[in-house]
Amino acid sequence: MLWACLLLPSLPLDVFARAASPTDAAKPFAVASGGRTPRIVSANAAARDAGIQPGQLVSASLALAPDLLLRDRNPGAESAALAAVATWLTQFTPTVVLAPPDAVLAEIGGSLRLFGGLPALMARLSRGTHDLGYAIRSAIAPTPAAALLFARADNSAETGIGRSSTRLAGFPRGVSGKIGSDPTAATTKPQSLHDALAPLSLSLTDADPHVVDMLAAAGVTTLGQACALPRAALARRVGADFLALLDRVRGLIPDPRAPFVPPPCYTGKLELPAPVENVEALAFAVNRLVFELAGWLTGRGLGVTAMSLALAHERYVGVATGVPATIVGFALAAPAREPAHLVAVLRERLARVALPAPVEAITLASKATAPLAGRNLGLLPGDATVAAVPLLDRLRARLGEEAITLVAPHAEHRPERAWRSAPTDAVGPAAQHTPRPDLRHRAAAAVPPRPVWLLAEAEPLGHRLEVQPWVLRDGPERIESGWWDGADVRRDYFVAENPRGETVWIYRDHRCGIDDGEWFLHGVFA
Repeated sequence: MLWACLLLPSLPLDVFARAASPTDAAKPFAVASGGRTPRIVSANAAARDAGIQPGQLVSASLALAPDLLLRDRNPGAESAALAAVATWLTQFTPTVVLAPPDAVLAEIGGSLRLFGGLPALMARLSRGTHDLGYAIRSAIAPTPAAALLFARADNSAETGIGRSSTRLAGFPRGVSGKIGSDPTAATTKPQSLHDALAPLSLSLTDADPHVVDMLAAAGVTTLGQACALPRAALARRVGADFLALLDRVRGLIPDPRAPFVPPPCYTGKLELPAPVENVEALAFAVNRLVFELAGWLTGRGLGVTAMSLALAHERYVGVATGVPATIVGFALAAPAREPAHLVAVLRERLARVALPAPVEAITLASKATAPLAGRNLGLLPGDATVAAVPLLDRLRARLGEEAITLVAPHAEHRPERAWRSAPTDAVGPAAQHTPRPDLRHRAAAAVPPRPVWLLAEAEPLGHRLEVQPWVLRDGPERIESGWWDGADVRRDYFVAENPRGETVWIYRDHRCGIDDGEWFLHGVFA
């Protein structure tokens, strides 16, 4: 087995900062602990450049940077963000495990061939996590506990937040970023893993802090030193749980962990670092949620057909209830999960939204999904090009559902009544792949030609037929129906060519029982 650990070192900051545009990211921003004497928990690069450091009093930080933007730490948002990253990871492997408070573990040994090997897979994980808006420290090891320790060790040794690194267990630190073509050959050797774990501090483990302090007082501070002690004597001093922890890290005993189960429906919430007053500024934040949604859809083999975007507005001072959230709902013509497709539709839809108040949080939710099979790849370059967004999706997002009307066939012989207007949500997987009963019957028999454009009302031809000759190309086709509802017709239809060379659909009306009824123009073929 091969485990990858994605550690989110600046998670308290990222849950807010990931919604900020590159322009806003240049402003000093920090997350404080809250309480009576709040202290800085995490700060972005601009705040650190101003001299603000974690653990610093907020009052001292404001003296260094008066324009510092502050938000109180939100543990609930951090837990939700960790679950969102785990959900996104399910598209690469079915075995994903949460490692609170700031890490996610994934068994990737069975996914290497599918994603082109370890370097390609780790590059996709790093790039995808960056697209979600998180800084990561990643590590790889044959056991989940070892991968977590290596990621924590790299995070504690590095200075600054925002860079990404990958460490492969079993290699010296200086070459940890050089991932070979067959890393499991080196990492699965017990001695190789033991040598890599030996210098790591016991404080990085999940052991009882009292046990770690007691061993540190005796001069035992690393895993290598603890493993070198006599097991029986060590068990009497610190208990069997500590020994089991050491064995799990080294892979000597199983390390069962509860797998993460993705939610049945996607709901992603993003709190903004500062209230936003225009919809254009929301586009960057929406991109983050779309990438989360795409990962959830890919992991479940689904495509989304309907979504909703809730915009939570800022509560004004003196207003008890605040402004109700703005709900933006929209549907797609067919199931989709490509981020470019979903982002394009969302941008078009947001352009029509008028904000009644500044927005402080956004929530994207999937309302309807349908199975979406994978696309077969070809051998030619450019095969991975994403298809253009369908015109219907763009029109619905830009003009609104009420501005788009679909024409659906109706089982009726009279041409002017052989169609019905249908809502745009009628176009979906079921409508596209399930033939209508009337279409099945018509396909079984030879269907006479029908014009592309049918006039709203048949136009009498009168004396135009006498001025210049019209050529009859096909017909007659007798249509006689409607006696039961008082709108009966008795017509002989012909495909004709008018003097201008246009192919048209004309008929002769025989309702009066005479053979020489009047001629009418009813449709145009081209």
